[in-house]
Amino acid sequence: MKNRSLWISVGAAIVTAAVLAGCGSTSYPDGRSLPPSRLVNRVVIAIQNPGVQSKGALEIVDAYYDERSGYNGTPAIFTISGYSGALPVTIQNMPEEQFGAVYGSGDGSLTLVSYASERATGTVGGLNGPSSSVFITRNKAYAFAASQEAHQFTVASPSNGGFLGLNLPNVYRVSVNPSGSVALAFVQNSPYVYYPHQLSSAQTIAYSGGSSTWPKAAVDCEPQNVPTWCLFQMQSPDKVDPTGNYYGAPLTFDHPIKAVFSADGGTAYILSCGPECGGATAAYTPVLVAPMIFLLGQYSGLLPTTSALAKATVPIPGGASNALVDSSTMYVVGQCPELAGTTLGQCQSAPSSQTYWGGNLTVVNLATNTITTSAAISDGQPGAMSRILEADDNTLWIAMTGCTTGVRYATSPANGYGCLTMYNTSTNTVTLLEPYIGDATGVAAVTGLHKIYTAEGGQVYIYSTVDGSSINNQFVAVTGTAYDVAYIDALTDANNTVY
Repeated sequence: MKNRSLWISVGAAIVTAAVLAGCGSTSYPDGRSLPPSRLVNRVVIAIQNPGVQSKGALEIVDAYYDERSGYNGTPAIFTISGYSGALPVTIQNMPEEQFGAVYGSGDGSLTLVSYASERATGTVGGLNGPSSSVFITRNKAYAFAASQEAHQFTVASPSNGGFLGLNLPNVYRVSVNPSGSVALAFVQNSPYVYYPHQLSSAQTIAYSGGSSTWPKAAVDCEPQNVPTWCLFQMQSPDKVDPTGNYYGAPLTFDHPIKAVFSADGGTAYILSCGPECGGATAAYTPVLVAPMIFLLGQYSGLLPTTSALAKATVPIPGGASNALVDSSTMYVVGQCPELAGTTLGQCQSAPSSQTYWGGNLTVVNLATNTITTSAAISDGQPGAMSRILEADDNTLWIAMTGCTTGVRYATSPANGYGCLTMYNTSTNTVTLLEPYIGDATGVAAVTGLHKIYTAEGGQVYIYSTVDGSSINNQFVAVTGTAYDVAYIDALTDANNTVY
């Protein structure tokens, strides 16, 4: 008897036993409902142009057996029904809440998907066209989008369909903390970071023409006649006006690109892209989020002064365009200038005509704000957003795009220049996944099964977390362009590269 046949027989016995016992349903060990597909280890794949009649689809594969189809080929494929977005590029995976948010770059749609019913449940309205970055809070109360094309930072409320756009020229990134109480907006080639705040009635009157009681001047407030939301710059509280309100010059960073957050959401680590984005110094800066809480009536505290901010900033010679926080450790990923002919990982202070860009991972102890180690990893496009994810066997996986622009391809392509890296966090060793098969645009950790799924070069691949070896992907290959993957039966929301 085949393993799969045995599994189905055992599964049928469990269902029968449950019904006989009066339970009436089958559940996962953690209490989740068994979905219509009856699969318990699901990876969903965002596929672009799966056929002539569709620009996008979400297919489900059985990540235990690594198959797209059901037993004996029935059904031929498992899908998220009702999805109609065009050119999906990201899956914001929230398995604890049993839903995901899929962004389609072809039509600017943010589609909500129920993991329990395996159906699309609606789209978030009012995102002002294509978004360069978009995020929904775990409770679905708010969605925030940066539309670089429209020069707007959008605040949307999926629960009631409301939305408004705050004007912010060249805004291109948004970061939201785990509790969904702080959203930060980043402007390309700008030293400033912005945050929205929901106004109370008293503050609304102040911004309708009265005397301001707010310690900062707003960049924009909408609607302009009776504002309900305003957008503020991070501002140093160096001065106090006669009424006791603090104010000061805007806080500045070296090409800030993103924020990652502590597990409790109380600290934002602002990543300064530095040389990758045309600046001088890559770094991260810890900032308490309390002064930037956007929820009505919950504003509290003051941002740090300019001098305090400078003291708190930690330079990262290896580059800082993305990061992942695990308790008191932060893994920072970036590209740094490398001299041709030297050992990779010997980052230069600034690029020159003799340098190339090389991928670098920096491990930081957040308790002491010190660098513990660094390592050369797969190269990528400077300033481009990589994907980072932890998986089984003490492994960290980094997926890059644009790896043919790096030092490996430019100086010694015969030695390999793949876009995927496996890093062992216990031994601090790097395994570069070869050969090059295209941009690595998605990665999902199938925890407990010692494997990961990736989207590379438009196709789905599988690797072992034990040694990085390839696992047969014959039965998960898709028609169309696979762009992102997510393990929707993960136990935590940390199994997510879109945050």
